[in-house]
Amino acid sequence: MNLPAEAIPAISAATAATAATAAEGLAALEARLRQDLSWLELPARNWTVARTHDGEPVLDVAVIGGGMAGMAAAATIKHLGINARIFDRSPAGFEGPWATTARMETLRSPKQLTGPALGLPALTFRAWFEAQFGTAAWDALDKIPRLQWMDYLRWYRQVLELDVRNDHVVERVLPRPDGLVALEIRSPAGAQTVLARRVVLATGRDGLGGAHVPPFVQTLPRERWVHSSDVFDYGTLRGKRVGVVGAGASAMDSAATALEAGAASVDLLIRRADIPRINKGKGAGNPGLTHGHSGLPDDWKWRIRHYINEQQVPPPRGSTLRVSQHENARFNLGCPIERIEQSGGALLAHTPKGAFELDFLIVSTGFRIALETREEFAAFAGQIRYWRDRYAPREGQEDQELSDSPDLGPAFEFLEKTPDACPGLSRIHCFCYPAALSHGTVSGDIPAISDGARRLGQGIAALLYQEDVALHYANMEAFAEPEVFGDEWVPAGPPPAIPSDAANAS
Repeated sequence: MNLPAEAIPAISAATAATAATAAEGLAALEARLRQDLSWLELPARNWTVARTHDGEPVLDVAVIGGGMAGMAAAATIKHLGINARIFDRSPAGFEGPWATTARMETLRSPKQLTGPALGLPALTFRAWFEAQFGTAAWDALDKIPRLQWMDYLRWYRQVLELDVRNDHVVERVLPRPDGLVALEIRSPAGAQTVLARRVVLATGRDGLGGAHVPPFVQTLPRERWVHSSDVFDYGTLRGKRVGVVGAGASAMDSAATALEAGAASVDLLIRRADIPRINKGKGAGNPGLTHGHSGLPDDWKWRIRHYINEQQVPPPRGSTLRVSQHENARFNLGCPIERIEQSGGALLAHTPKGAFELDFLIVSTGFRIALETREEFAAFAGQIRYWRDRYAPREGQEDQELSDSPDLGPAFEFLEKTPDACPGLSRIHCFCYPAALSHGTVSGDIPAISDGARRLGQGIAALLYQEDVALHYANMEAFAEPEVFGDEWVPAGPPPAIPSDAANAS
């Protein structure tokens, strides 16, 4: 639509006024948050014992990953009076998947969930949103737009003044027997080694492994397929026949993105005879599970997580409708891929219902836990105690993801498979999705991320104090700040003499 020239200044002025109102609202919210933190005496004063090694300072806690989980963890640790520094490989403002590999239009989680707010009302997404757009806009909002959630997380980092070092790639994590963990880091300033007393792995859904790629894909030329978690230009799919393997949220988001980019057709190749309808994890979610899962017997932990895995999480309704509105999208149920071959420049995907001729394949088959495939974890991957070392499931309840999950301590710390074989391993804390079997879903998803961050932070605080208890005791002995000065009273003289007849009577 062409606008008359005289209308443009009026629109610009209106936009500027709206932006100014939003800025004023956000400034007021930030002032309120500062006041809340002040009333709560947060952050607490630093109390840890400063350490150096060869003249270089040692970090109390290093957090690898600056997404939602990493920031919630670092903020909690900071509020407990402990120094924490985040290292993230991404440029500033692009931590996590939200503005990079995620392709959904909106978040799946209900808008009212408080997420990483750590119990602070002024730190919630709702407070941030209403401060800029008002309560009417909040009432009208259905789901949180994905990129707006990323904007909120950028504000979260800024307003909490978190120490984040971007463009820092952690290439090796090396537990040591001297009570430290070494991080070999590559950054724009060059290679460096950072020492920390505790390291938190907040590395996301694929944080201890990577994309699960089925065997039938592994022999294909890499230019003919991508995993849904890959950084990829979907514009290159214009005019192509695309196959999408899977029917979960990432499959629907990938299919929709390909269709919107102009794909000639998209065939969803779905193994199951039907798409899951009910999110069992949502039905199980409540404070009892959040706080009680970690204390359950092994049989119950396994039973709950296996049932949710087996039932699978359905794709969001909105994501599915985003695909089905395209006439050139086809939902092929009961079509597991048996094999794929190249024929005349095309891919032939063979299924029980026939062969599909495709130009490109998108694999939306989730992630696997495989620390041995990650070079940064190679020094200790073989020393970790996994659930397969701890628990043998009953017949019919076998689950590869659960067997491969690390067996974690109460502060999310790794445990040794063989005692004393890897000193320092327990100084590395797993605060990402693979912690779910040990601790429940408190280390990656929005609903209980604050609960998980507090559990992690309090656990680390306890461990740091216990390690230095002799020093803290000495500091207590040396503490000499008087609260009473001796001028608050006058010493009484001797008691008055008792008359002799009174003394005899007694």
